[in-house]
Amino acid sequence: MFLRMSRKELDRVQVMQDVSRERVSRPQAAQLLGVSERQVRRLLRRYEREGPEGLIHHSRGRASNRRMDEHVRATVVAMMHEEDFHDYGPTLLSEALEEEKGITLSNESVRQLMIAQGRWQPKKAKVRHHQWRERKACFGEMVQMDTSIHDWFEGRGEEAVLIAIIDDATSELFCRFYVTDSTATNMACLRDYIRRYGRPGALYVDKASHFMTSRGPTPEEQRAGKWAQTQIQRALEELEIEHIPAHSPQAKGRIERCFKTLQDRLVKGMRRAKIATIEEANAYLEQVFLPKWKARFTCEPREKANAHRPRKGLDLNAIFSHQETRCVADDYTFSYRGVKHQIHKRSVTAGLRRSRITIEERLDGAHKVRWRGRYLRWHPLPEHARPPVPKKAAPVTPGKKTKHKPAANHPWRKKCLPDRTEAAA
Repeated sequence: MFLRMSRKELDRVQVMQDVSRERVSRPQAAQLLGVSERQVRRLLRRYEREGPEGLIHHSRGRASNRRMDEHVRATVVAMMHEEDFHDYGPTLLSEALEEEKGITLSNESVRQLMIAQGRWQPKKAKVRHHQWRERKACFGEMVQMDTSIHDWFEGRGEEAVLIAIIDDATSELFCRFYVTDSTATNMACLRDYIRRYGRPGALYVDKASHFMTSRGPTPEEQRAGKWAQTQIQRALEELEIEHIPAHSPQAKGRIERCFKTLQDRLVKGMRRAKIATIEEANAYLEQVFLPKWKARFTCEPREKANAHRPRKGLDLNAIFSHQETRCVADDYTFSYRGVKHQIHKRSVTAGLRRSRITIEERLDGAHKVRWRGRYLRWHPLPEHARPPVPKKAAPVTPGKKTKHKPAANHPWRKKCLPDRTEAAA
C-alpha cells in the first residue's frame, strides 16, 4: 500500500515513531514539529490507532467547503462567452456579474476561471523603476489635463475625442467629448471645470501646440517683457493658474493611466448603452459613469482644505476666447479678418484714436471689442464703403537694369521710319 504524503507529514511520522519508542519526549516532539504538547498527544493517539495513515490530513481528496457553486460557475462561464462581454477583463467582469446577475465574486476567482477557459492570459510581472512622486496634499492644488484620441463609439457614430482633467490629490475626474482636439475645445473643457470646481493652483499638461508655441515673441510681447504665448497660456496667466509643462508622458502618469481605464470601462459601458453621438456620450458621463468613477477610484486627500479658488468677478467667456489686438485708425475704423469695421459714435471717446483695441472671438462665435476694460459698439462696413486696396508694385532688384520697349506710336519710331524706308529702297 502506497501513501501520498507531504514533507510535513513525513516529518511527523518520523517524530511520532521516536515518541512511541520513547526516544524523544513529548515536549521535545512539540518543539521539533512547532506545535503544542496537546497537539502532540492528539497526533500520537492517531498514530497508535491508525498508523502512518492517521497522520494524513483528513480533508485530502475532499471538495473544499468554500468551493464555488456549480450553478454560479456555469453562469460566469456563460457570461464571459457572451458577445457583450467577450473582451471584459476580470475586474470589469466581476463588477458586471454583480450588476447583471447579483453574483458577488472576487476578481481573483473570476481571473482563475477566465484563465481556465482560455479567456485571459496571465501577465508576467515586469521590473520597472520610476521615480515616485507623492500626491499633492489638497484637492485642487494641481490638476492634470490631456486629450485621448480613440475609437470611442466603435464605429457606431460620429468621431470624437475625450478631453479629461484629473485632480492629483484625489483622482476626481472631469471629462467631456468633443468633435476635435483644438485650442477652442481645450478652452471649453477648462472653462467648464472652473465653473464647477473653481480655479486650481496649477495645470500639468504636455507640450502640445495648444499649450506651448515655438514662434518668437511679437513686438507687443517684447515690449511687455513676455515670452511668446498661446491663447491658453494667456488665459492661465489671467486666471493666475500655474502652467507646468511635462517633459514626458510618464511625468503626467495619472492622466495617462486614467485614459487606459477609460478606454476599457467607458467604451464597454457606452457599447451596452448603445451610445453613438457626442451629446448622448456626455449625458452618459454625467449621469452614469462619473458617479461610478467617484465611488470607486477617488481617494481622500491628506489635507481636507480645498485649494480651488473662487471664480467670482471673472468673465470666463472673455478670458477663454481667441484674442487679437488691432490699431484704431484716424476715422475710428479697424480691420479684422480682411474686413473693415466702424466704431459707433457713442463709443468714441478721448484717446481711442490710434490706440490698440482687443478683439475677442468667443467660443460661442460672438465677437467683442474691448478697450481699456470697456466694450465698444461697432459694425462692419459694406463693400462699397471700403477704400480700394492699392496694388503692390513689382519689387525691383537694386543694381539690375530693366529693358524698356518703346510703344508703337512713340516719336522715335516715327522718326526712324523714313530712314529705314530709304535704306530699303
